[in-house]
Amino acid sequence: MAENKRKTYYITTPIYYPSDKLHIGHAYTTVAADSMARYKRMRGYDVWFLTGADEHGQKIERKAKSVGKTPKEYVDEIVAGFIHLWDKLQISNDDFIRTTEERHQRVVQNIFQKLYDNGDIYKSEYEGWYCTPCETFWTEKQLVDKCCPDCGRGVELLKEESYFFRMSKYQDRLLEHIKNNPDFIQPTSRMNEMISFIERGLEDLCVSRTTFKWGIPVPFDEKHVIYVWIDALTNYISALGYGSGDEKYEKYWPADLHLVGKDIMRFHTIIWPAILMAAGLELPKKVFGHGWLMLAEGKMSKSKGNVVDPLELIDKYGVDAIRYYLVREIPTGADGHYSEEALVERINTDLANDFGNLLSRTTAMINKFNGGLVPIPSEEEAIDSELREFARETVNNVENLMEDFELSNAVGEIWKLVNRTNKYIEETAPWTLARDPEKKSRLETVLYYMAEALRICTVMCTPFMPGLPPKVWKQLGIENNAEVHTWDSLQKWGALPSGARINRGEPLFPRIDLKKIDQQQDKRASKVEKDQKVQRAAHDNVLNLEEEITIEEFSKVDLRVAEVIKAEKVKNADKLLKLEVDLGAEKRTVVAGIAEYYKPEEMVGKKIVLVANLKPAKIRGITSQGMILAASKGDKLGVITLERDIPAGARVK
Repeated sequence: MAENKRKTYYITTPIYYPSDKLHIGHAYTTVAADSMARYKRMRGYDVWFLTGADEHGQKIERKAKSVGKTPKEYVDEIVAGFIHLWDKLQISNDDFIRTTEERHQRVVQNIFQKLYDNGDIYKSEYEGWYCTPCETFWTEKQLVDKCCPDCGRGVELLKEESYFFRMSKYQDRLLEHIKNNPDFIQPTSRMNEMISFIERGLEDLCVSRTTFKWGIPVPFDEKHVIYVWIDALTNYISALGYGSGDEKYEKYWPADLHLVGKDIMRFHTIIWPAILMAAGLELPKKVFGHGWLMLAEGKMSKSKGNVVDPLELIDKYGVDAIRYYLVREIPTGADGHYSEEALVERINTDLANDFGNLLSRTTAMINKFNGGLVPIPSEEEAIDSELREFARETVNNVENLMEDFELSNAVGEIWKLVNRTNKYIEETAPWTLARDPEKKSRLETVLYYMAEALRICTVMCTPFMPGLPPKVWKQLGIENNAEVHTWDSLQKWGALPSGARINRGEPLFPRIDLKKIDQQQDKRASKVEKDQKVQRAAHDNVLNLEEEITIEEFSKVDLRVAEVIKAEKVKNADKLLKLEVDLGAEKRTVVAGIAEYYKPEEMVGKKIVLVANLKPAKIRGITSQGMILAASKGDKLGVITLERDIPAGARVK
């Protein structure tokens, strides 16, 4: 009899660009993909989960040179940080592809050659406005105030010989595929955006460069390197060993799901499918564009310097809490909003109060009322069957939502069952039943139903919080009963074995004191004041110079002209002003310890000097993006202002 083959599932994240450390937005994408991969494994699928690093390009070449390293030395250090972060987040990827690997380079050159041989790549000359940080060319009409429309930074006019991919040739075929396969681009709003973009007309795509060398050489013209998109996007098949006879390609391609941020949908739903069509390869089954994790001041971005480090959050709150927050906070296809206060609120409410309370009450009552053993249930009453039916419906709902990649709603359904079980405890009042010996069997049934509902909730949490279930299984005394940890065990109520011995432990999610977080923020806020006191303590006639620095070290400080457009006092902070400043290409919020010296209205309209590349800090709940320059001596302080009308954003040298 032939062996039944398991159904496969191939899921990918984008490969991340190692220009700097990853932030919490990148963590969301990878945790979301990992949750789906873990879910599919629990459902019996043969899963292949890929992530990686996109390591080539002019930006990396320039950045490495600026710090005195080779591009490879530079990316090796950053990519090691990627791998460390995924390990801390318990990401279960099956492979990690790097575009600097030989296995990837071989496939990229193979695809480039194939497209050239088919007449889909030709040589011409390109002239356009280029944004190095975004690795993107723009037309003059697309620029915003002569700057990149994506990141707001300056662009440079480039003119060079390049190879072009005939993307326009595949416009009609691509439109037809999208319209015939409505699940290909999800959510629907993204599909409509891409259709609109294609219908405006596709232009041929620049796919090689000659002005830098950090990239994969064009196989038949080595003065050219293959430009970002054919290089980066090909990772999804190079990791499977396309063209090498590796069985993984035949087994897993086409991908079931490319999970990407909404800002790179165009590359994955237009450029990548067109390349695959030209190469005669199958298209991925689905590309899902998720929203952004936003801060109060807007999109999180490495180029803006307003990023949140997930490693710091893991160290403070634990990996399961961070994973839970990420998948719960971003609705399907929409943007989510990050704040540390919201994170703590989720931990205290959902994890500590709801789930933690259910675990604590269940184990405590079985210990107290049944000698620490999971009881044998007796005859079911209406309220019991209602809970059992609610659990069955929850499992079905979660399965349907996961198939639609509605992770946030799926987790929300699990928490409905958590809360329904807590309500069941209030309604059945085991503590009252325990006072009447004649209601012993009724008490045992209630206790069993509490524990079984808790088990079902925990199994469904496994894809999202993989560190949680082993801790619950130990407390329920079923750590060695692997058969009741599976998704299949959810299909029938009553899998929890009676007689298991409870082993209560510490709370899994201790409540967090918000006052302590405020105190930490106050410590950061006092730094400006402390620096000023140190300066005032110096003798009037002594400079007390800091340690000498080189001109190279000074050049790392990016000073910019900023115009104050709004100022107000920070609530409950007598020494702080909250300033909104205009840097020309963007607006920022800055918290300054100058309220004793300036009224808010005195600051509005001033042209000041801002340290623009200072790492953002949270002060009294406000993210401060920079530091203004001021001079002080004794009890006097003056903000440094400009005597001439220099435009906002100009560099101060």
